[in-house]
Amino acid sequence: MSRALVHHRPLRPISTGGRWSYRTIRRIGILVVRPLWGLRVEGLERLPVGVAYVVAPVHRSYVDFAVMVAVIPRVMRFMAKDTVWRWRWLGRFIEFNGSFPVDREHADRDALRRCEQAVQGGDPVVMFPEGRRKEGPAVDELFDGPSFVACRNRVPIVPVGIGGSERAMPRGAKMIHRARIKVVIGEPIYPDVAATGRVPRRAITENTELLRSELQSLYDTVR
Repeated sequence: MSRALVHHRPLRPISTGGRWSYRTIRRIGILVVRPLWGLRVEGLERLPVGVAYVVAPVHRSYVDFAVMVAVIPRVMRFMAKDTVWRWRWLGRFIEFNGSFPVDREHADRDALRRCEQAVQGGDPVVMFPEGRRKEGPAVDELFDGPSFVACRNRVPIVPVGIGGSERAMPRGAKMIHRARIKVVIGEPIYPDVAATGRVPRRAITENTELLRSELQSLYDTVR
């Protein structure tokens, strides 16, 4: 399927069947993930209740997606790399469960627009602020996407530290390994912007730097 068709398809609400499918996948995932990776979670009580928010985890492994599904007890939307849609059936299936494509090679305004539509519809959206998987202990430069969505829509960002996922599936690995994974959910970051009106670029930049600092602190505690 062409990228143009994938990226210009409108974001639809998650159907009742899609939500049921997501929750079923989550239950199955928990049964597999917890014993395989000895998953430990701290900070669930910090998750906002009854509102949409942006989930912003560190990103060291492909299994971070599965970890987030297992940890967060809400139906969430994910940005998935658009190459997944080369397999039409797989793209359709993850769309059915609420996810949507992102072009990681270029600035993807369509994907950001879908993120905004997702939170406006009341669903949390997962955005990895580092973009691609990274290596090493440092949380360096982040993309402004999560802060852009949070500030413009006046929703909180929830920073998440994930430790051990790089051992569960290192970069270049084809198989998943046993490992110990720990997740710490940080305090929500509420954008420091007026309730209405235009959002200054400075506010987005400052919010991104605050997110980077929080993610570094969380990652230092779990890795």
